[in-house]
Amino acid sequence: MPEDFSMTIGGRAADATATFGVIDPATGEVAERAPDASPAQLDAAMSAAEAAYPGWRGDEAARREALLAAADIMFARSEEFGRVLTLEQGKPLRDAIREVVGAGVWLRYFAGLELPREVIQDDAAALVEVVRRPMGVVAAITPWNYPLLLAVWKLAPALLAGNTVVLKPSPFTPLSSLMLGAALRDVLPPGVLNVVSGGDALGAAMTAHDVPRKISFTGSVATGRRVAAAAAPDLKRVTLELGGNDPAIVLDDADPAAVADRLFAAAFQNNGQVCSAIKRVYVPDALYADLVDALAERARAARIGNGMDDGVQYGPINNRPQYERVGELVADALAGGARAAAGGRPVDGPGYFFAPTILADVDDGARIVDEEQFGPALPIVRYAGVEDALARANGTHFGLSGSVWGADADRAAEIAGRLECGTAWVNTHLALAPHQPFGGFKHSGVGVENGPWGLYGFTELQVVHRSKN
Repeated sequence: MPEDFSMTIGGRAADATATFGVIDPATGEVAERAPDASPAQLDAAMSAAEAAYPGWRGDEAARREALLAAADIMFARSEEFGRVLTLEQGKPLRDAIREVVGAGVWLRYFAGLELPREVIQDDAAALVEVVRRPMGVVAAITPWNYPLLLAVWKLAPALLAGNTVVLKPSPFTPLSSLMLGAALRDVLPPGVLNVVSGGDALGAAMTAHDVPRKISFTGSVATGRRVAAAAAPDLKRVTLELGGNDPAIVLDDADPAAVADRLFAAAFQNNGQVCSAIKRVYVPDALYADLVDALAERARAARIGNGMDDGVQYGPINNRPQYERVGELVADALAGGARAAAGGRPVDGPGYFFAPTILADVDDGARIVDEEQFGPALPIVRYAGVEDALARANGTHFGLSGSVWGADADRAAEIAGRLECGTAWVNTHLALAPHQPFGGFKHSGVGVENGPWGLYGFTELQVVHRSKN
């Protein structure tokens, strides 16, 4: 096994007796093998993180320098990391490289973020300050859609705050995270970042382990519930970034030709495998046929294929279970009377390719409208009035993000403010940035990531009260 794909425990490469296959989704075949961590290796990783914590928390300047050095590695090795990402995740190489560069941007942002120390009283009686202290060991569990970027969303603030980390990537996409751990062995003191790989049982063992004081998880609502339940007996803190079924409401003053490109891009980015991508579009009757036609035209023109090939816009769905789920939801909609204005079927040949799909004549109550499809299939739903559209957009247990589109930006913003979600965009969607908090309402999550608010999630408040008497 290449050393870049070995685990990192206590600053050293660690192989495992058992391994598991990592599938190239463009072929459906095993492309590489990854180590399957044993319970003893998880214990070793937790012990290493625990031992490294006192020294790491005590040197803020060294933490900032390490994050900057890590960012430089991401920038310098973006194509190398990108090729590994494309191999395991399937996204086009240019998008994979962009993800690696984004990881560097996030690392650099957090390296410069302030850890505030607030004076709330300074008088003859006392000096009282509120400071933010690290928690200890953080267990970070990441998904397969943006394996490297979402790992850094957790690592950068956790490490800046003074915590140490044990990271477990998805078993579908472990290679880039293992590679990250190997790349940072010379940047971080031993034990500060440990990277272990394995299946769902390893994640369950991490959340139940007695060492971590914080669990940061990105994934499905169902797994998020299990993470919260496992963390509860030990009162571990949790940040849960869970699923979304993000609505886009197109208003009656919008120009279908003007908004179609941006709607399509925001729905099909990463082949629809984005928690905050547009998952359903509500369109007034008068604009419905024109917008369906415009979106279908873009779907038919999209070039799909192996992400390593030049000119490919969309790769395969990442894994077979998700590929089968998307096919099931599309088939269910078609059986219920929906019309495939574009796509509607898998692509013949090897790999997990599904044609970009626009579904018309579909309504609330269809599974593909009510559930999170997380793939290249977009239902377009008619509405008669804005109040009806808002009620339907909000009528879900999801609440991650949403958007409103219209020529009158003030009117669109007023309507967007009534969406029940963590981020409400106006005439855009998926506009994410490291300084902007990201989280969800309702079942879409607990806590936020990014910005100072995300950093605070990896700290505990402490009052330091100095009497002057």
